[in-house]
Amino acid sequence: QVQLLESGGGLVQPGGSLRLSCATSGFPFSSYAMSWYRQAPGKERELVASVSAASSTNYADSVKGRFTISRYNAKNTVYLQMNSLKPEDTAVYYCRVYYGGMAYWGKGTLVTVSS
Repeated sequence: QVQLLESGGGLVQPGGSLRLSCATSGFPFSSYAMSWYRQAPGKERELVASVSAASSTNYADSVKGRFTISRYNAKNTVYLQMNSLKPEDTAVYYCRVYYGGMAYWGKGTLVTVSS
């Protein structure tokens, strides 16, 4: 019943911005931490950002100062605002929650940063 659906990916030029959304259902969203991961071609999936139920945030060093994770509990949605995008940010971005002893993942949304 847990559902995670990412949206907002696309093609953007270096230096540009994009906002990803993850709409969720099937669990008590406001009580759980949410995370964004990404996987670039040929690389391991890596944690990009996380936000706790209390809205505390953490970021990978590679995105600090450029990305912002936030949540809007009234819509059961977590966001990732991405600014000053670089070609190395190109990846499939995934939304994740750990709930009821399991990790749940969205299907991902592709972000391509290229001129």
